[in-house]
Amino acid sequence: MPVIAPWPAARPVRMPGPREAQGDGDAATAGAVGTTVDQLTETYRAHYASLLRLAALLLDDTASCEDVVQEAFIRVHASRKRVRDPAKVLPYLRQTVVNLSRSALRRRFLNLKLLAKPMPDMASAEEGAWDRLERDRLIEAMRGLQQRQREVLVLRYFADMSEARVAETLGISRGAAKAYASRGIAALRTAMDTAE
Repeated sequence: MPVIAPWPAARPVRMPGPREAQGDGDAATAGAVGTTVDQLTETYRAHYASLLRLAALLLDDTASCEDVVQEAFIRVHASRKRVRDPAKVLPYLRQTVVNLSRSALRRRFLNLKLLAKPMPDMASAEEGAWDRLERDRLIEAMRGLQQRQREVLVLRYFADMSEARVAETLGISRGAAKAYASRGIAALRTAMDTAE
C-alpha cells in the first residue's frame, strides 16, 4: 500500500555545523539551548517520508506507521532541548521510530496472547439440551424392546463387547446374539422414527 506524505518532500535542510555556530552569537545561543522548532519543522518536511518507510518496514499497516512517526516527532519536539546538536535530530528520530514500532508490536503480541481462547469441544447449551432429548428418546425406545434384545444391545454397543463375548455372557449361541442385535436395532430405528 503506498504511503502518502502530507507535504511534498523538500530538499534536505542544511543544519549549521559547530564551527558556523561559534561565529554567530545568536546561533551559539540557540545551539546551547537545543534544537529549535524551525529546525524540527524542516526536518519533518524533509524526512517524514523516509521515516514513514522505516516504520513500514517494521509494522504492517499504514495507519500504525503514520501514528508511530507522528508520535516520534511529538516526543522529539517535547525533548528538543536535550538534542543540542541539530545534526543528531534525524538519528534521534530514527531511533525513536524504531523504539515506538517495537512497542506497538509488543502490545499487539501481548493482546493476541491475552485474547480469550474458545473452550475446546465445548457444546452449546442448545446442543446439550438436544443431546439430552435424544438420549431420553433412546432410553424410552430401549424400554419398549424385548428383554433379550435390550440385553444384547446394551452389552454389544454400550459395554462394547464382541458378539462372542455377548453370547457367552448371556448363555446363548453367537448366531442368536447376532439375530437379537439385528432385530433390536431395527425395532429401535422404527421407534425413534415414530417418536419424531
